[in-house]
This record gives sequence, C-alpha cells and structure tokens, in this order.
Amino acid sequence: MPRIHGRGGAGARKTNKKGALKGTGGQQRKALEGKGPTPKAEDRVYHSKHKAKIARERRNSGRHQKETAEMVVGRNPVIECLHAKVPATSLYIVAGTRNDARLSEAVAIANSRNLPILEVQRHEMDNMTGNGMHQGIGLQIPPYKYAEVHDLIAEAKDSTRPGLFVILDNITDPRNLGAVIRSVAAFGGNGVIIPERRSASVTAVAWRTSAGTAARLPVARATNLTRTVQEFQKNGYQVVGLDAGGEHTLDSYDGGKDPVVIVIGSEGKGISRLVRENCDAIMSIPMTPWVESLNASVAAGAVLYEFSRQRRLAQRED
Repeated sequence: MPRIHGRGGAGARKTNKKGALKGTGGQQRKALEGKGPTPKAEDRVYHSKHKAKIARERRNSGRHQKETAEMVVGRNPVIECLHAKVPATSLYIVAGTRNDARLSEAVAIANSRNLPILEVQRHEMDNMTGNGMHQGIGLQIPPYKYAEVHDLIAEAKDSTRPGLFVILDNITDPRNLGAVIRSVAAFGGNGVIIPERRSASVTAVAWRTSAGTAARLPVARATNLTRTVQEFQKNGYQVVGLDAGGEHTLDSYDGGKDPVVIVIGSEGKGISRLVRENCDAIMSIPMTPWVESLNASVAAGAVLYEFSRQRRLAQRED
C-alpha cells in the first residue's frame, strides 16, 4: 500500500504562498503615488556617484564653489522650505514612515512642482543626515549660485535708478542674512555682498528668512571686502559704513541721488578696521540713548527705507 503523507509529513508539498498579513491597507503606498522622475545617480546624496561629483566640482571650481548640497530634515522645516519656494532637487521619504497631514502636504507640493520623490530605507537617511532626527523626511537643496561683484556693478549701470547695495561684514547668522536680502529687495536695492570666509552663507535657513526673495535678488561673494569697497568707489559709489558715533546720522545723510553702498557689521564686532578706514563716511542711526545697538538686519531695514524714501522724493523733484 502506498504511503500516505499528512500535512506535516516529509512528502508534503512546499508552497511559498502566505496567509493574510496585517498591514496598512495600502495607505502608505497611496501617499507616495506620483513620485515623479527618478534623479540621476549623481544627484542622489546617498549614492557613491554623488560623492564623486562633489569631489570633482571641488577640484575644478576653485574657491567660490565650496558648498555641497544641503539636506533639510524634519516635517516643519521641509514644509517651510517648500512654501518659501526654496529650490530643491528631490524629496526623500523613509519607507514605512507614519503618514500625517504634514507629510501628505509635502508630497502634494512636491508632486505639483514635478519634484522627484524618492523612497529610501531608514539607515540610508541616517547616513545622509548624520543622525536619526529626520522624522522620516528630507529635502535636498542644491548649492546657491553666487553672483560676481563686477557683474552686479555692470547690471546696475544699465538701470535708470542709482545703484544701491549692501555689504555685510562679520554677519554669521543666516537668519540675519536672509532678513537683509528681504529688505534690500523690498526697498529697491540691487544686491547683497558677503565675504567668502567668516560669514553666513545662503543656506536653507537664509532662504526661508528671505521669504523667497533670495530667488530674485542676487548675492555675491567677495574674496576681499576692502578691495570690493574700492572697486565700488572706482565705479562712482559712495560707501557708507554703519557704526555708532559716526560723523553723520541717518537724518542728515543724503543717499537719494548718488549710487550708494551700505556696509553693515555685526552687533558685537562691528565693521572690520580696514573696511571702515576705506568707507567714505561713517553713519549712525538716531535712537533712544539707553538702547546700545540694533540687530544688523533691523539697522539695514531702517537705512534702506530712508534711502528709498529720499530717492522717491528726488524722482518727484525731477
């Protein structure tokens, strides 16, 4: 008689079919639909080709392009960057991340802008960010493309209005930089110049603080601020340094007709000695005696508004 094997017998047929498993009901997959085009390998920050690309750019581009792509992490920061229209190359989502309103909103905005959405494993995101505090989401921001000072001067010459620039000296807080960019844009300025070293850069924080104006107002980097000041002077600019105890005040200085560069230092260090010595005038802002100083971005806003007002009056008189 042939031997009969039961379900658990040695001759039982093997099968790979599994029973029903508890899952998400497809909710996670639906949240990530419409991921858009997949970026090239060299544009994915976790890929070896991306690291090779960055190393190649560092070798070939010289001192002015040292920044690499920045990864903004956390649900609120990512949402803020997307609303501020910070330029981005891709949105990263960790596989299995719990969905909520903020994650859905980030994915919806990315889809509306055809921004690639990449699903990665948690260990990959940990490696990209250097920690596990990313909340399962990250936005890759490309390095900012800085302008050249001489190009900004040339473009301002073609304008019908006298040029108006701000030079920031010893400003290391990107929020201050972003706020100054916003004020320069609001009051008709032509651009912002920052030093190449020991200065805040146009990062995602500066982008957010600028409320998107960094997309339209150029920012240039200068290797040497003293030479930059002299270059502006050779092109007919009055260079005004902001500092307490200046020989001029905002009430008495006329910035309404000639091209002007405003130099602003930090609250603590102020303007560097050589830069100060090369300014055409040092100007202070009148204020209540017991207030020692103003934040750099606040001071910039006050001076830019006054010069803008003077220029409007000059145009009416003409």
